[in-house]
Amino acid sequence: MVDKDFKKFAFDMGNVGAEVSRLLNWQKIGEGEQTKNCLLRALDLLDQMINENSQKPLAKELLYLREILCAKVFLPNEYRASESQLKNYFLPFAILARTWD
Repeated sequence: MVDKDFKKFAFDMGNVGAEVSRLLNWQKIGEGEQTKNCLLRALDLLDQMINENSQKPLAKELLYLREILCAKVFLPNEYRASESQLKNYFLPFAILARTWD
């Protein structure tokens, strides 16, 4: 039996990953405004997750992920997180979330 908190976390990360995927697609074709809109939606989801997990070690990773996503849009050479690295980070969460639907 899988913990319901873990299910929620996987589902939430899958949603963040969907926004990041859209962000990367818009960024690739040079649509700056759409890229920023996707970033804002992803950050909003992450902020909710950070608030829900503020007393857990998980918050540290979520904050780091937030920093990487902001840098991807505004300082692309800061972390050098590639498109494939970001997509591969989120893919397992999306798969898990779909498994439990």
